[in-house]
Amino acid sequence: MTARRPCTPAPGPLEDFALQFDPLWSSRAQRAHFRTYLNGLLLPRDRAKTLTALAGAEPLVQAQAAPVQRLQFFLSESDWNAEAINQRRLQLLMADPATAPTNDGVLVIDDTGDRKEGDATDHVAHQYLGSVGKIDHGIVAVTSLWADERCYYPLHVTPYTPACRLAGGRQDPAFLTKPKIALALIAQARDIGIRFQAIVADCAYGANVEFEAALEKHGWPFVLAQRGRVEYWAPARAAHSFQQAAHAVPLSGWTRVVRRFRDGHTELWWATELSLLGYGPEQDVRAVCATSDRRTLPEKSTWYLTTNLTITQGPLEEIVRLYGLRNWVEQSYKQTKDELGWADFMVRSDRAIRRHWILVYCAFSFCWWHEGNRVRLLDRAQQPALPSNQNEDRKKKPV
Repeated sequence: MTARRPCTPAPGPLEDFALQFDPLWSSRAQRAHFRTYLNGLLLPRDRAKTLTALAGAEPLVQAQAAPVQRLQFFLSESDWNAEAINQRRLQLLMADPATAPTNDGVLVIDDTGDRKEGDATDHVAHQYLGSVGKIDHGIVAVTSLWADERCYYPLHVTPYTPACRLAGGRQDPAFLTKPKIALALIAQARDIGIRFQAIVADCAYGANVEFEAALEKHGWPFVLAQRGRVEYWAPARAAHSFQQAAHAVPLSGWTRVVRRFRDGHTELWWATELSLLGYGPEQDVRAVCATSDRRTLPEKSTWYLTTNLTITQGPLEEIVRLYGLRNWVEQSYKQTKDELGWADFMVRSDRAIRRHWILVYCAFSFCWWHEGNRVRLLDRAQQPALPSNQNEDRKKKPV
């Protein structure tokens, strides 16, 4: 078999990372474009990371230049499997003890939206965009992320197609709600062996009855946020909302919990079990309130949660810890969007958009991969050298 011709290497340690993906590319050009794309995403952000920026070309005037058109072809037309690239990325992270998922972590489900103009780009419509906090014209993606106190990284992503983009509307066989997409992402994570103590999601998913029921049916552990003020039917003397139930708890009914943060600081919070709407400490699904102030229940620092973890599996402090890990998904959005150009793509097709997102995930993961290698090399360099006589003894010992 003819040996592959080498392509121009990527700068520094990025080349060692890119080499891990080389068997998945069918041509020298694809290997080269992969390196160019990742290098461009990782460079300091002095302008939007469009294809012209990634190719090092001037915007507008060099948009038709050959390097730009080659990257455009690589992203939109070239024959390669984005799922295989993502699977290899996750294999690298899962094989490294510094980033391998453990039973102490969480699988975070979330969605994120970004403004996009026009209607020619797949999945773009007038819809709620979390990044701007209102209904606007743009694109939404449902994402999964693994996180614990050591590290965090995205797993899978699927674009959400609004009903208005489908011929049959909400009745179209291709239409999937965000919770249904989320369930598919959870199944993907489990299929590749991602370990976690609980699935964590905000109230957009927690308040979805079908989503919670599906998690229970599969026996998947979860900690889901609920909307505190939304009222439900209940007997007249019972609590009609999570907030009402929390206000009814006497001060002596709250448990002190300590939240520990990555920068070393701690915060004193309070947590309690709630009984309402069929939830309770002795029920299959518990309701928990956690807050920074048990007297006033401030809206911005009070969580209303439901979980199917038993009290033994998830005491109050553990439930608070697990849901607190959800914040890492917001940090990952900040890094992928502000630094790596998540929403800077200027392609229209579903395939090209998905490929761009997977390449952004590769750039994100390179940072963890490189840090793990750097720490291992540093530890190895700091290990004391063996005395010369021990080295001699090792040489004489039979293999």
